[in-house]
Amino acid sequence: MCGIFGIVAAGKCDNLNILAANGLASLQHRGTESSGLVGSDGVTRDHVEIIKGHGLVRDVITEDNISKMDGQSIIIGHNRYSTAGKKKSGINCVQPFVVYTAMGTVAIAHNGELVDAKQKRTEVLHEGVGLSTDTDSELIAQMIAKAIALNVKCKYGQDIGDITRELAVTMSALNMSYSLLVMTFDRLYAIRDPFGNRPLCVGTVISKDGSPQAYIASSESCALPANAKLDFEVRPGEIVELSADGIKSVWQMKPNTPLAMCIFEYVYFARNDSEIEGQQVQTVREECGKTMALEDDIEADIVGNVPDSSLSAAIGYASQSGITYEPVLHRNSYVGRSFIQPNDEMRQNAIKIKFGVLKKKVQNQRIVLVDDSIVRGNTMRTLVKMLRDAGAKEVHLRIASPPVKFPCFMGINIPTSQELIAAQKSIPEICEYVGADSVRYLSVDGLVSSVQKGIERTTNFSPGHCTACLTGKYPVPINI
Repeated sequence: MCGIFGIVAAGKCDNLNILAANGLASLQHRGTESSGLVGSDGVTRDHVEIIKGHGLVRDVITEDNISKMDGQSIIIGHNRYSTAGKKKSGINCVQPFVVYTAMGTVAIAHNGELVDAKQKRTEVLHEGVGLSTDTDSELIAQMIAKAIALNVKCKYGQDIGDITRELAVTMSALNMSYSLLVMTFDRLYAIRDPFGNRPLCVGTVISKDGSPQAYIASSESCALPANAKLDFEVRPGEIVELSADGIKSVWQMKPNTPLAMCIFEYVYFARNDSEIEGQQVQTVREECGKTMALEDDIEADIVGNVPDSSLSAAIGYASQSGITYEPVLHRNSYVGRSFIQPNDEMRQNAIKIKFGVLKKKVQNQRIVLVDDSIVRGNTMRTLVKMLRDAGAKEVHLRIASPPVKFPCFMGINIPTSQELIAAQKSIPEICEYVGADSVRYLSVDGLVSSVQKGIERTTNFSPGHCTACLTGKYPVPINI
């Protein structure tokens, strides 16, 4: 999972660099390891401006360097959350990637993970192409460059910045999963794989006089500025071109049947205020909480949640069950992630720094504690003990997704089955391990029905979602 953002000026737009930086910051939740921007002035074919670095957007893109993007008419950006490629590698792994091709510079930003990256890497290397990283995203960039080289003689006298055909050729050679932004010197392409596995949308920034100021492609609609409108979501298998002349669909590959949109975008990754598949993520998460309450029969005094992403599900659960919602934990937003500590004792101390118990709320209470998932169980074990130490009478865990039992090979860093608590323990054993009075998960059918309830059905695009990490049923064959 990564965040990708691209913007094209529709005319004179003096603040395009600021819009790009702000848009990328709005996608910070999709990747925190590194950030980057690449810009083109819309005229020069063999030069781009680049800002890249490890860390958050606010640390990489600063007042001192954002001026490098002054005068650019197209900018693409990327926030990295690594699943393929070395996590602690050099600046060469930071996207967007820039390659010099037969028609000029091309930059790409990739969200997803190619399931057959190892095979593709071997093919590219055997063709004599050298690679500077072990990322699948660079593979895609080199495949695009090759397609351009093979077709460059046919482009004499044609629109040199138009690489629609070359992108279509590349798409036909790729397996899932990818949502891509590809920038040439004078336009931007937004591309989604035929499975629709990762989200991608397009919008328009409106100036004060009502005319278009810029066009945007983004992983999520939450990155659109206040004076923008969401135009549409890129369809599975579609290539959309954004340029100074406007937005147009230039290619449509046959979508896969069924589609395989990642269901964990709804469970955890996407921001509540984003729209995916025509529905508000917040609404879907509340629906998951309601469905979970319908599947449950517990008696309790209050419903609480583990901050922050499970709040919507807790609200839905409380609404459906009639049990009062009360916040029971406070999350400290200024500390790092607990799992990077070197031993269990330090991890537990880090969790206690990260979360505080609202003692007056939990004393002598039977608590339904809602969370969106349990991966390893270490954090939950500590939180249950903290609630009990604060005087909670009972703690019943309710997880707003089914047990995660299988690894993901399509863009989410879900560990191997050996590290997943639900793959190694039964639900009663999980309950005993975390020290809860009971543990219950939302069913797979309940999750799918909650997610698909608000999706508009069309003749060509019936909803379909990847649940491989929950069921072990992958959309495509996986060669491990």
